[in-house]
Amino acid sequence: MIETIIRRSSHLATLMAVLAVPATTAQEPEAVEPEITIQALIVEPEKPAADTLCRLRIQLHNHGDQVASQLGFGVTINGKEIPVYSNQLFMFPLPPGASSELSLFNFWSTETSRPMPKDGQLKLEVTLREAQRTKIEMVEGVETWTPLGEVPGLPVTSSLTLEMSR
Repeated sequence: MIETIIRRSSHLATLMAVLAVPATTAQEPEAVEPEITIQALIVEPEKPAADTLCRLRIQLHNHGDQVASQLGFGVTINGKEIPVYSNQLFMFPLPPGASSELSLFNFWSTETSRPMPKDGQLKLEVTLREAQRTKIEMVEGVETWTPLGEVPGLPVTSSLTLEMSR
């Protein structure tokens, strides 16, 4: 019985010693500037009506010093995620220090699961979720793409609201 009390007292003393040590504040990870930014979202037509096929393009800028590729996007329209982007990577070479325009998938302004919004606004949000730094070189006459690691600072998001015509 005395051994049990001593053992418990020992555990209690250890617990009190741990609690007496001032808690260290967890350091917030430093915010990394995105190496790729979204400069613009372009939708044509600019004022779509119901059941209109819309063309979606994105203008990206690579602030890094290496080619970026294997771009993974997420797109939502009026809060509904467009599923095709969940398993697609765009093998588009984004040169370092340059801006480039990339065509994404076309979409319908309204669908069965996404009717005409009551406020007449089409809210589009595009997120660049992932990208890889990539080395592109010719090896014995064959273009070879080698992933070099994730592009830091992602994800980045841009949004655009279009007024729909009725």
